[in-house]
Amino acid sequence: MQVLSDTDKPTASAQRDMPQEFLPPRCTFSAEDWRILARQWYPVARSVDVKSSPVAVTLLDLELVTYRTPAGVHVARDLCPHRGVPLSMGCVEGDELVCAYHGLRYAADGQCRKIPAQPELKPSAKFRLTVFPAVERYGLVWTCLNPQGGEANLPPMPSWGDPLCQSILPPFVDIAGSAGRQVEGFVDVAHFAFVHHDAFADRNRPEVPMYQTEFTDFGLRTEYWSNVSNYPKALQHLAPDDFSWLRVYEIYPPFCARLTVHFPNEGRLNILNAASPVSARKTRLFVPITRNFDTTGSLDDVYAFNAQIFAEDQAIVERQRPEDLPLDMQAEAHFAADRTSVGYRRLLREMGLTMAYAG
Repeated sequence: MQVLSDTDKPTASAQRDMPQEFLPPRCTFSAEDWRILARQWYPVARSVDVKSSPVAVTLLDLELVTYRTPAGVHVARDLCPHRGVPLSMGCVEGDELVCAYHGLRYAADGQCRKIPAQPELKPSAKFRLTVFPAVERYGLVWTCLNPQGGEANLPPMPSWGDPLCQSILPPFVDIAGSAGRQVEGFVDVAHFAFVHHDAFADRNRPEVPMYQTEFTDFGLRTEYWSNVSNYPKALQHLAPDDFSWLRVYEIYPPFCARLTVHFPNEGRLNILNAASPVSARKTRLFVPITRNFDTTGSLDDVYAFNAQIFAEDQAIVERQRPEDLPLDMQAEAHFAADRTSVGYRRLLREMGLTMAYAG
């Protein structure tokens, strides 16, 4: 995991601790899984979407608000402690978040600074928001509901911001499926010919050469060599006939994976698959991308190709049963090309997760 520099420290340094027994209302995760997942960092919004107005987001069934002040981006529970109104209905004025119901004004540390109906009253600690740390990286706003220290553990993407690369952030994708199923689909190499044959693969070339997967200090790494081109169908003529494609998958549990595709002429395409668990069976997918070739090419073409790929995957993930990713290795059958998927399930088990979702 990547350790942040001092300039990348979370902006919310005065987080209010939630009770140990806390679970969100109508939680769809088991209590055990929720508390394990709450210790991890996830993206909740694109930075470009968090401007002058507060934005409502949901993470692990907990409704949050993210907003921007001159000090940076902030994340808090989307709930005014006065009368329970979502703070995302309000506005941002200067360095304060203002509730839409009674105009209560909250500072970045969560403390209410002013109650307009009683301006002479100093608000007590009861008028204080639950706030969470926030970090901006790869064009995304990341947060953690129960951080285990002052540093944010984010998956690395060193090519983001590299002057030799083009950094691209397509729109997020909302998926009616579990984050575990989505991530496993992203690292699955055997589905190319059958799911992505319209985008780049070939239904008549479904064979998966043997490949190696290794566990690492961050999670899992796979190097997969094949003759399946990664160019869109309209550009397949650009691929040399004798070129062997290398795809390197790196998994950062629970729900992030990075793919590096080695193109001809030292080209590199990097894709960070960052699945944010809205609930047990709803996922918001963010996909930062970099490439060191065609850096002045059309972004609309990149967005369209990316949308096609993930729409093809989405159609599968949303119909998988059980909806939850089975961690019992006897629950589903496996073949040799599934070694990355099997390794991913092992990583989740070792985290203590069960994926036995509540509803």
